[in-house]
Amino acid sequence: MNKNGSTYQSYVEILKRELVPAMGCTEPIAIAYCAAKAREALGTVPDRLVVTASGNIIKNVKSVVVPNTDGRRGIEAAAAIGVVAGNAHAALEVIAHVTAADKARLAGYLDTATITVEAAVSEHVLDIIVSASKGDDTAEVQIVNEHTNIVKITRNGKTLFQKEIAATVDTGKPDYECMTIEDIYDFAMTCDLEDVRAILDRQIAYNTAIADEGLKNDYGANIGKTLLKAFGNDIHIRARARAAAGSDARMNGCELPVIINSGSGNQGMTVSLPVIEYAKEVGATQEQLYRALLLANLVTLHEKEGIGRLSAYCGAVSAGAGAGAGIAWLCGGDYQAVIHTIVNALAITSGIVCDGAKASCAAKISAAVDAGIMGFEMYRNGQQFYGGDGLVLKGVENTIRNISRLGRIGMKETDKEIIDMMIGK
Repeated sequence: MNKNGSTYQSYVEILKRELVPAMGCTEPIAIAYCAAKAREALGTVPDRLVVTASGNIIKNVKSVVVPNTDGRRGIEAAAAIGVVAGNAHAALEVIAHVTAADKARLAGYLDTATITVEAAVSEHVLDIIVSASKGDDTAEVQIVNEHTNIVKITRNGKTLFQKEIAATVDTGKPDYECMTIEDIYDFAMTCDLEDVRAILDRQIAYNTAIADEGLKNDYGANIGKTLLKAFGNDIHIRARARAAAGSDARMNGCELPVIINSGSGNQGMTVSLPVIEYAKEVGATQEQLYRALLLANLVTLHEKEGIGRLSAYCGAVSAGAGAGAGIAWLCGGDYQAVIHTIVNALAITSGIVCDGAKASCAAKISAAVDAGIMGFEMYRNGQQFYGGDGLVLKGVENTIRNISRLGRIGMKETDKEIIDMMIGK
Protein backbone atom coordinates (compact mmCIF):
# COMPACT_ATOMS: atom_id res chain seq x y z
CA MET A 1 0.00 0.00 0.00
CA ASN A 2 1.27 3.46 -0.91
CA LYS A 3 2.48 5.11 2.29
CA ASN A 4 1.57 8.56 0.96
CA GLY A 5 -1.93 7.55 -0.06
CA SER A 6 -5.06 8.61 1.79
CA THR A 7 -6.08 5.04 2.69
CA TYR A 8 -2.72 4.31 4.33
CA GLN A 9 -2.88 7.55 6.30
CA SER A 10 -6.46 6.83 7.35
CA TYR A 11 -5.45 3.44 8.75
CA VAL A 12 -2.61 4.94 10.77
CA GLU A 13 -4.91 7.63 12.16
CA ILE A 14 -7.64 5.09 12.98
CA LEU A 15 -5.14 3.05 14.98
CA LYS A 16 -3.91 6.13 16.84
CA ARG A 17 -7.46 7.16 17.61
CA GLU A 18 -8.79 3.76 18.65
CA LEU A 19 -5.92 1.97 20.41
CA VAL A 20 -5.81 4.22 23.46
CA PRO A 21 -5.54 3.50 27.19
CA ALA A 22 -8.52 3.25 29.51
CA MET A 23 -8.53 2.40 33.21
CA GLY A 24 -11.74 0.60 34.07
CA CYS A 25 -14.73 -0.46 31.99
CA THR A 26 -15.33 2.32 29.48
CA GLU A 27 -19.02 2.97 30.28
CA PRO A 28 -18.59 3.80 34.00
CA ILE A 29 -15.40 5.65 33.07
CA ALA A 30 -17.38 7.74 30.58
CA ILE A 31 -19.77 8.66 33.40
CA ALA A 32 -16.84 9.54 35.66
CA TYR A 33 -15.36 11.70 32.91
CA CYS A 34 -18.69 13.45 32.28
CA ALA A 35 -19.05 14.09 36.04
CA ALA A 36 -15.50 15.44 36.32
CA LYS A 37 -16.20 17.84 33.43
CA ALA A 38 -19.46 18.93 35.12
CA ARG A 39 -17.59 19.64 38.38
CA GLU A 40 -15.02 21.62 36.40
CA ALA A 41 -17.73 23.65 34.67
CA LEU A 42 -19.49 24.28 37.99
CA GLY A 43 -16.26 25.48 39.56
CA THR A 44 -16.79 23.63 42.85
CA VAL A 45 -17.72 20.20 44.20
CA PRO A 46 -21.47 19.77 43.71
CA ASP A 47 -23.74 18.45 46.43
CA ARG A 48 -26.41 17.34 43.94
CA LEU A 49 -25.96 15.22 40.83
CA VAL A 50 -28.45 13.99 38.28
CA VAL A 51 -27.09 11.37 35.88
CA THR A 52 -29.31 10.76 32.86
CA ALA A 53 -28.11 7.80 30.80
CA SER A 54 -29.25 5.77 27.82
CA GLY A 55 -30.20 2.14 28.33
CA ASN A 56 -26.94 0.71 27.04
CA ILE A 57 -24.96 2.84 29.49
CA ILE A 58 -27.18 1.72 32.38
CA LYS A 59 -26.78 -1.90 31.22
CA ASN A 60 -22.99 -1.71 31.09
CA VAL A 61 -22.50 0.10 34.40
CA LYS A 62 -24.98 -1.84 36.55
CA SER A 63 -22.81 -4.81 37.54
CA VAL A 64 -19.20 -3.88 36.88
CA VAL A 65 -16.79 -2.78 39.64
CA VAL A 66 -15.58 0.81 39.24
CA PRO A 67 -11.80 0.97 39.83
CA ASN A 68 -10.45 3.05 42.71
CA THR A 69 -13.77 2.98 44.59
CA ASP A 70 -12.99 0.18 47.06
CA GLY A 71 -15.12 -2.34 45.16
CA ARG A 72 -18.21 -0.19 44.55
CA ARG A 73 -20.44 -0.77 41.54
CA GLY A 74 -22.91 1.27 39.56
CA ILE A 75 -23.64 4.70 38.18
CA GLU A 76 -23.64 6.49 41.52
CA ALA A 77 -20.13 5.26 42.34
CA ALA A 78 -18.83 6.16 38.87
CA ALA A 79 -20.25 9.68 38.99
CA ALA A 80 -19.10 10.25 42.57
CA ILE A 81 -15.48 9.23 41.98
CA GLY A 82 -15.44 11.45 38.90
CA VAL A 83 -16.55 14.40 41.01
CA VAL A 84 -14.33 13.70 44.00
CA ALA A 85 -11.10 12.74 42.28
CA GLY A 86 -11.50 12.79 38.51
CA ASN A 87 -8.98 14.52 36.25
CA ALA A 88 -11.27 16.36 33.83
CA HIS A 89 -8.52 16.44 31.20
CA ALA A 90 -7.56 12.75 31.27
CA ALA A 91 -10.45 11.32 29.19
CA LEU A 92 -10.66 7.54 29.71
CA GLU A 93 -7.92 7.70 32.35
CA VAL A 94 -10.01 10.16 34.36
CA ILE A 95 -9.72 8.13 37.60
CA ALA A 96 -6.37 6.47 36.93
CA HIS A 97 -4.53 8.39 39.64
CA VAL A 98 -6.93 8.34 42.57
CA THR A 99 -5.16 8.43 45.94
CA ALA A 100 -5.98 6.75 49.25
CA ALA A 101 -7.14 10.14 50.53
CA ASP A 102 -9.48 10.46 47.53
CA LYS A 103 -11.00 7.05 48.30
CA ALA A 104 -11.58 8.11 51.89
CA ARG A 105 -13.36 11.27 50.70
CA LEU A 106 -15.50 9.21 48.30
CA ALA A 107 -17.28 7.41 51.15
CA GLY A 108 -18.20 10.69 52.81
CA TYR A 109 -19.34 12.21 49.54
CA LEU A 110 -21.65 9.29 48.78
CA ASP A 111 -23.15 9.66 52.26
CA THR A 112 -23.85 13.38 51.95
CA ALA A 113 -24.45 14.14 48.27
CA THR A 114 -27.77 13.56 46.52
CA ILE A 115 -27.21 11.49 43.39
CA THR A 116 -30.19 10.69 41.18
CA VAL A 117 -30.11 8.35 38.18
CA GLU A 118 -32.61 8.70 35.36
CA ALA A 119 -33.17 6.85 32.10
CA ALA A 120 -32.60 9.00 29.03
CA VAL A 121 -35.25 9.25 26.36
CA SER A 122 -32.78 9.31 23.51
CA GLU A 123 -32.27 8.00 19.99
CA HIS A 124 -28.58 7.51 20.78
CA VAL A 125 -27.38 4.22 22.28
CA LEU A 126 -24.57 6.07 24.04
CA ASP A 127 -25.94 9.19 25.72
CA ILE A 128 -24.90 10.59 29.11
CA ILE A 129 -25.94 13.87 30.75
CA VAL A 130 -24.54 14.85 34.14
CA SER A 131 -26.20 17.82 35.85
CA ALA A 132 -24.26 19.14 38.85
CA SER A 133 -25.56 21.70 41.35
CA LYS A 134 -24.52 23.55 44.46
CA GLY A 135 -26.66 26.30 45.91
CA ASP A 136 -28.11 28.29 43.03
CA ASP A 137 -25.35 27.28 40.61
CA THR A 138 -25.73 24.48 38.08
CA ALA A 139 -23.65 22.95 35.32
CA GLU A 140 -24.46 20.29 32.75
CA VAL A 141 -22.32 18.16 30.44
CA GLN A 142 -23.52 15.80 27.72
CA ILE A 143 -21.60 12.99 25.96
CA VAL A 144 -23.05 11.30 22.87
CA ASN A 145 -22.08 8.37 20.61
CA GLU A 146 -18.47 7.99 21.74
CA HIS A 147 -17.23 7.66 25.31
CA THR A 148 -15.39 11.00 25.47
CA ASN A 149 -17.34 12.89 22.81
CA ILE A 150 -18.65 15.95 24.65
CA VAL A 151 -21.37 17.74 22.69
CA LYS A 152 -22.51 20.33 25.24
CA ILE A 153 -21.33 22.11 28.39
CA THR A 154 -23.47 24.72 30.18
CA ARG A 155 -23.20 26.72 33.41
CA ASN A 156 -26.21 28.48 34.93
CA GLY A 157 -28.00 28.16 31.61
CA LYS A 158 -25.18 29.71 29.60
CA THR A 159 -23.67 27.55 26.88
CA LEU A 160 -19.90 27.24 27.29
CA PHE A 161 -19.41 24.68 24.52
CA GLN A 162 -21.68 23.01 21.99
CA LYS A 163 -21.54 21.09 18.75
CA GLU A 164 -24.27 19.52 16.69
CA ILE A 165 -25.11 15.99 17.81
CA ALA A 166 -25.56 15.05 14.17
CA ALA A 167 -21.85 15.80 13.81
CA THR A 168 -20.71 14.22 17.05
CA VAL A 169 -17.58 12.71 15.60
CA ASP A 170 -14.46 14.76 16.05
CA THR A 171 -13.43 17.15 13.32
CA GLY A 172 -10.75 15.47 11.29
CA LYS A 173 -11.96 11.95 12.08
CA PRO A 174 -10.25 9.52 9.69
CA ASP A 175 -12.23 7.78 6.97
CA TYR A 176 -13.51 4.56 8.54
CA GLU A 177 -15.58 3.78 5.45
CA CYS A 178 -12.42 3.18 3.44
CA MET A 179 -11.78 -0.02 5.38
CA THR A 180 -12.08 -3.36 3.59
CA ILE A 181 -10.56 -6.70 4.57
CA GLU A 182 -8.51 -6.68 1.36
CA ASP A 183 -7.04 -3.24 2.09
CA ILE A 184 -6.55 -4.10 5.77
CA TYR A 185 -4.52 -7.15 4.75
CA ASP A 186 -2.47 -5.07 2.30
CA PHE A 187 -1.82 -2.41 4.95
CA ALA A 188 -0.85 -4.95 7.62
CA MET A 189 1.62 -6.67 5.28
CA THR A 190 3.26 -3.49 3.93
CA CYS A 191 2.93 -0.89 6.70
CA ASP A 192 6.08 0.98 7.72
CA LEU A 193 6.23 -0.31 11.27
CA GLU A 194 7.80 2.89 12.55
CA ASP A 195 4.39 4.51 11.97
CA VAL A 196 2.68 2.15 14.42
CA ARG A 197 5.41 0.68 16.64
CA ALA A 198 4.68 2.84 19.69
CA ILE A 199 0.93 2.13 19.48
CA LEU A 200 1.45 -1.63 19.30
CA ASP A 201 4.20 -1.73 21.94
CA ARG A 202 1.81 -0.03 24.35
CA GLN A 203 -0.96 -2.50 23.53
CA ILE A 204 1.36 -5.44 24.10
CA ALA A 205 2.70 -4.07 27.40
CA TYR A 206 -0.59 -2.90 28.95
CA ASN A 207 -2.74 -5.87 27.97
CA THR A 208 -0.07 -8.41 28.89
CA ALA A 209 0.24 -6.84 32.33
CA ILE A 210 -3.47 -7.09 33.14
CA ALA A 211 -3.62 -10.69 31.85
CA ASP A 212 -0.74 -11.55 34.20
CA GLU A 213 -2.62 -9.87 37.04
CA GLY A 214 -5.81 -11.79 36.27
CA LEU A 215 -4.00 -15.11 36.33
CA LYS A 216 -2.08 -14.30 39.50
CA ASN A 217 -4.86 -13.00 41.75
CA ASP A 218 -8.53 -13.61 42.57
CA TYR A 219 -10.94 -11.69 40.32
CA GLY A 220 -14.59 -12.41 39.61
CA ALA A 221 -15.26 -15.97 38.46
CA ASN A 222 -11.57 -16.55 37.60
CA ILE A 223 -12.37 -17.82 34.11
CA GLY A 224 -8.75 -17.59 32.95
CA LYS A 225 -7.46 -19.71 35.82
CA THR A 226 -10.36 -22.14 35.48
CA LEU A 227 -9.58 -22.76 31.80
CA LEU A 228 -5.97 -23.63 32.57
CA LYS A 229 -6.89 -25.81 35.54
CA ALA A 230 -9.63 -27.69 33.72
CA PHE A 231 -8.19 -28.07 30.24
CA GLY A 232 -4.40 -27.82 30.53
CA ASN A 233 -1.73 -25.68 28.96
CA ASP A 234 -2.26 -26.23 25.23
CA ILE A 235 -1.86 -23.11 23.07
CA HIS A 236 -5.59 -23.10 22.23
CA ILE A 237 -6.37 -22.95 25.95
CA ARG A 238 -3.63 -20.47 26.83
CA ALA A 239 -4.87 -18.05 24.16
CA ARG A 240 -8.38 -18.17 25.58
CA ALA A 241 -7.19 -18.05 29.19
CA ARG A 242 -4.97 -14.98 28.72
CA ALA A 243 -7.80 -12.95 27.21
CA ALA A 244 -10.31 -14.17 29.78
CA ALA A 245 -7.94 -13.44 32.68
CA GLY A 246 -7.55 -9.84 31.54
CA SER A 247 -11.32 -9.50 31.59
CA ASP A 248 -11.56 -11.24 34.97
CA ALA A 249 -9.36 -8.50 36.39
CA ARG A 250 -10.85 -5.57 34.51
CA MET A 251 -14.51 -6.36 35.18
CA ASN A 252 -13.82 -6.77 38.87
CA GLY A 253 -12.04 -3.58 39.83
CA CYS A 254 -8.41 -4.05 38.76
CA GLU A 255 -6.72 -0.66 38.63
CA LEU A 256 -4.41 -1.44 35.70
CA PRO A 257 -5.12 0.27 32.35
CA VAL A 258 -5.74 -1.58 29.10
CA ILE A 259 -5.53 -0.60 25.45
CA ILE A 260 -9.03 -0.58 24.03
CA ASN A 261 -10.42 -1.39 20.60
CA SER A 262 -13.71 0.03 19.29
CA GLY A 263 -14.22 1.82 22.60
CA SER A 264 -13.97 -1.38 24.65
CA GLY A 265 -11.25 -2.76 26.89
CA ASN A 266 -12.69 -6.27 26.69
CA GLN A 267 -12.50 -6.10 22.91
CA GLY A 268 -8.99 -4.67 23.12
CA MET A 269 -7.84 -7.64 25.20
CA THR A 270 -9.76 -10.20 23.13
CA VAL A 271 -8.19 -9.06 19.88
CA SER A 272 -4.61 -8.77 21.15
CA LEU A 273 -3.80 -11.28 23.90
CA PRO A 274 -4.50 -14.50 21.90
CA VAL A 275 -2.37 -13.15 19.04
CA ILE A 276 0.48 -12.34 21.44
CA GLU A 277 0.26 -15.85 22.91
CA TYR A 278 0.28 -17.52 19.50
CA ALA A 279 3.27 -15.42 18.43
CA LYS A 280 5.23 -16.88 21.35
CA GLU A 281 4.10 -20.40 20.47
CA VAL A 282 5.16 -20.27 16.82
CA GLY A 283 8.39 -18.36 17.48
CA ALA A 284 7.27 -15.29 15.53
CA THR A 285 9.59 -12.36 15.11
CA GLN A 286 8.64 -8.99 16.57
CA GLU A 287 7.81 -7.77 13.07
CA GLN A 288 5.48 -10.71 12.52
CA LEU A 289 3.74 -10.01 15.83
CA TYR A 290 3.25 -6.37 14.87
CA ARG A 291 1.76 -7.30 11.50
CA ALA A 292 -0.54 -9.89 13.04
CA LEU A 293 -1.75 -7.32 15.57
CA LEU A 294 -2.34 -4.75 12.81
CA LEU A 295 -4.45 -7.28 10.97
CA ALA A 296 -6.40 -8.36 14.05
CA ASN A 297 -7.07 -4.83 15.33
CA LEU A 298 -8.19 -3.42 11.99
CA VAL A 299 -10.41 -6.42 11.17
CA THR A 300 -12.17 -5.89 14.51
CA LEU A 301 -12.56 -2.16 13.93
CA HIS A 302 -13.99 -2.81 10.47
CA GLU A 303 -16.49 -5.33 11.85
CA LYS A 304 -17.58 -3.02 14.67
CA GLU A 305 -17.94 0.10 12.53
CA GLY A 306 -21.17 -1.23 11.03
CA ILE A 307 -22.59 -2.34 14.38
CA GLY A 308 -21.79 0.67 16.57
CA ARG A 309 -20.09 1.09 19.92
CA LEU A 310 -22.91 -0.40 22.01
CA SER A 311 -25.66 -2.85 21.09
CA ALA A 312 -27.27 -6.15 22.09
CA TYR A 313 -24.56 -7.87 20.03
CA CYS A 314 -21.58 -8.95 22.12
CA GLY A 315 -18.50 -7.09 20.89
CA ALA A 316 -16.22 -9.96 21.87
CA VAL A 317 -17.58 -11.85 18.84
CA SER A 318 -16.05 -9.31 16.46
CA ALA A 319 -12.81 -9.20 18.43
CA GLY A 320 -12.57 -13.00 18.54
CA ALA A 321 -12.89 -13.14 14.76
CA GLY A 322 -10.24 -10.42 14.51
CA ALA A 323 -7.92 -12.41 16.76
CA GLY A 324 -8.58 -15.47 14.59
CA ALA A 325 -7.46 -13.51 11.52
CA GLY A 326 -4.20 -12.55 13.22
CA ILE A 327 -3.63 -16.12 14.41
CA ALA A 328 -4.33 -17.51 10.92
CA TRP A 329 -1.62 -15.31 9.44
CA LEU A 330 0.87 -16.11 12.21
CA CYS A 331 0.34 -19.82 11.55
CA GLY A 332 1.33 -19.43 7.91
CA GLY A 333 -2.02 -18.53 6.43
CA ASP A 334 -2.44 -16.19 3.47
CA TYR A 335 -5.25 -13.81 2.53
CA GLN A 336 -7.59 -16.70 1.75
CA ALA A 337 -6.96 -18.21 5.18
CA VAL A 338 -7.72 -14.86 6.80
CA ILE A 339 -11.04 -14.21 5.08
CA HIS A 340 -12.28 -17.78 5.60
CA THR A 341 -11.29 -17.62 9.27
CA ILE A 342 -13.30 -14.41 9.74
CA VAL A 343 -16.41 -15.82 8.06
CA ASN A 344 -16.21 -19.13 9.91
CA ALA A 345 -15.75 -17.43 13.27
CA LEU A 346 -18.65 -15.04 12.76
CA ALA A 347 -20.89 -17.94 11.76
CA ILE A 348 -20.11 -19.78 14.98
CA THR A 349 -20.76 -17.09 17.63
CA SER A 350 -23.04 -14.52 16.01
CA GLY A 351 -25.80 -15.17 18.54
CA ILE A 352 -24.04 -14.06 21.74
CA VAL A 353 -25.91 -11.17 23.36
CA CYS A 354 -24.52 -8.34 25.45
CA ASP A 355 -26.19 -8.18 28.86
CA GLY A 356 -23.81 -5.63 30.32
CA ALA A 357 -20.27 -5.50 31.62
CA LYS A 358 -19.64 -8.00 34.41
CA ALA A 359 -17.68 -11.09 35.44
CA SER A 360 -19.26 -13.36 32.80
CA CYS A 361 -17.76 -11.23 30.01
CA ALA A 362 -14.56 -13.22 30.56
CA ALA A 363 -16.34 -16.45 29.68
CA LYS A 364 -17.89 -14.90 26.58
CA ILE A 365 -14.42 -13.74 25.55
CA SER A 366 -13.14 -17.29 25.93
CA ALA A 367 -15.94 -18.53 23.66
CA ALA A 368 -15.26 -15.82 21.08
CA VAL A 369 -11.54 -16.58 20.98
CA ASP A 370 -12.33 -20.29 20.67
CA ALA A 371 -14.53 -19.47 17.67
CA GLY A 372 -11.72 -17.47 16.07
CA ILE A 373 -9.29 -20.36 16.50
CA MET A 374 -11.89 -22.88 15.32
CA GLY A 375 -12.54 -20.72 12.26
CA PHE A 376 -8.89 -21.03 11.28
CA GLU A 377 -8.63 -24.74 12.13
CA MET A 378 -11.65 -25.37 9.90
CA TYR A 379 -9.97 -23.64 7.00
CA ARG A 380 -6.63 -25.40 7.27
CA ASN A 381 -8.46 -28.72 7.51
CA GLY A 382 -10.35 -28.01 4.30
CA GLN A 383 -13.65 -27.08 5.92
CA GLN A 384 -15.74 -23.90 5.72
CA PHE A 385 -19.22 -22.45 5.98
CA TYR A 386 -20.78 -21.44 2.66
CA GLY A 387 -23.04 -18.64 1.48
CA GLY A 388 -26.58 -19.47 2.52
CA ASP A 389 -25.51 -21.10 5.79
CA GLY A 390 -27.54 -18.90 8.10
CA LEU A 391 -26.17 -15.35 8.00
CA VAL A 392 -23.16 -16.30 5.89
CA LEU A 393 -23.09 -14.84 2.40
CA LYS A 394 -20.57 -15.42 -0.39
CA GLY A 395 -17.75 -12.93 0.17
CA VAL A 396 -16.30 -11.76 3.47
CA GLU A 397 -17.58 -8.18 3.11
CA ASN A 398 -21.11 -9.40 2.46
CA THR A 399 -21.01 -11.57 5.57
CA ILE A 400 -19.70 -8.66 7.65
CA ARG A 401 -22.54 -6.48 6.32
CA ASN A 402 -25.08 -9.13 7.38
CA ILE A 403 -23.59 -9.31 10.88
CA SER A 404 -23.58 -5.51 11.08
CA ARG A 405 -27.26 -5.44 10.13
CA LEU A 406 -28.03 -8.05 12.78
CA GLY A 407 -26.24 -6.11 15.52
CA ARG A 408 -27.35 -2.62 14.57
CA ILE A 409 -30.94 -3.20 13.39
CA GLY A 410 -32.06 -6.75 14.02
CA MET A 411 -31.23 -6.76 17.71
CA LYS A 412 -32.72 -3.37 18.65
CA GLU A 413 -35.77 -4.91 20.27
CA THR A 414 -33.59 -7.56 21.92
CA ASP A 415 -31.53 -4.76 23.43
CA LYS A 416 -34.63 -3.12 24.88
CA GLU A 417 -35.79 -6.41 26.42
CA ILE A 418 -32.35 -7.08 27.92
CA ILE A 419 -32.25 -3.62 29.49
CA ASP A 420 -35.82 -3.95 30.83
CA MET A 421 -35.00 -7.30 32.42
CA MET A 422 -31.77 -5.99 33.94
CA ILE A 423 -33.50 -3.01 35.58
CA GLY A 424 -36.45 -5.11 36.76
CA LYS A 425 -39.21 -3.87 34.47
